[in-house]
Amino acid sequence: MRIGVFTALWARLSFEEALDKAAGIGLQAVELGAGGLAGTPHCPVDELLESEGKRQAFLDAVHKRGLIISALSCHDNPLHPNRAIAEKADRDFRKAVRLAALLGVPVVNTFSGCPGGSPDDVSINWITCPWPPEFTAMLQYQWEEVAIPYWHRAAAFATDHGIKVALEMHPGMIVYNVDTLLRLRQAVGPVIGSNFDPSHLFWNGVDPVAAIRKLGPAIFHMHGKDVYVDPFNVAINGCNDNKPYTRIPERSWTFRSIGYGHDVRVWKDIVSALRLVGYDYVISIEHEDGLMSSNEGLTKGLAVLKEACIYELAGEMYWA
Repeated sequence: MRIGVFTALWARLSFEEALDKAAGIGLQAVELGAGGLAGTPHCPVDELLESEGKRQAFLDAVHKRGLIISALSCHDNPLHPNRAIAEKADRDFRKAVRLAALLGVPVVNTFSGCPGGSPDDVSINWITCPWPPEFTAMLQYQWEEVAIPYWHRAAAFATDHGIKVALEMHPGMIVYNVDTLLRLRQAVGPVIGSNFDPSHLFWNGVDPVAAIRKLGPAIFHMHGKDVYVDPFNVAINGCNDNKPYTRIPERSWTFRSIGYGHDVRVWKDIVSALRLVGYDYVISIEHEDGLMSSNEGLTKGLAVLKEACIYELAGEMYWA
């Protein structure tokens, strides 16, 4: 298992400065934003697509520091009812797939997207229950007329380029839990898998170990991010919470650095479950902790993750 970082937390640094930071603290991989909501602070997609020389220099900068690129990330909504938004998201995704193939990066991380509830909608509609009956009809439209047809086309494009598509199961998207991920995978094919981020599952009451055991080979990439679920606020309002992230004392849950939502034992169990299902790639730390600076959060989270990922055998230390 390798530990990496999603370099979006160093957006103000240059590409090479970000690589120096990653290598300097002992990381082994970088995940790079390549369009969509994450932007492209360290990955000039168009330039790299156009120039083999620039691609080689780009890879040389990564490899000479002992790093790999674990994934290109392109998070947006290609199912959006606003055609302009959906088309831009699709263009960005396809560029990321083409670039990943040229760079030898095996995975593109993204969202499934979320449609409107009908062809006449102008905004997305995330539906979480079957009643009133209109909701069930809207879900049928979203899946059968929008999501599955789009992802058939997008998955075929990724397959043609030898790239796996790792969907982050994220509330607000049509794929937000294990069932919905596996439903799309079954409909479209094994090129669809998961960018497994336990932070979005904890606050929905999901046990990440059970989710990992169920997903098995459908896990293509892993985000290292934690969440603190506030028992006092959950007892009052439950876990669904749309208050701004800055209102931490009032929220039911808050993104935290690894170890500050769940202790190292939980993360050891997560790593063990990953090993059990044969995942032996990268855990990419994503920093979104509102109570810590990026450097503090990354350093402390890395320490916990290293403890979770290293085991001792016959007196020698090995990466899990």
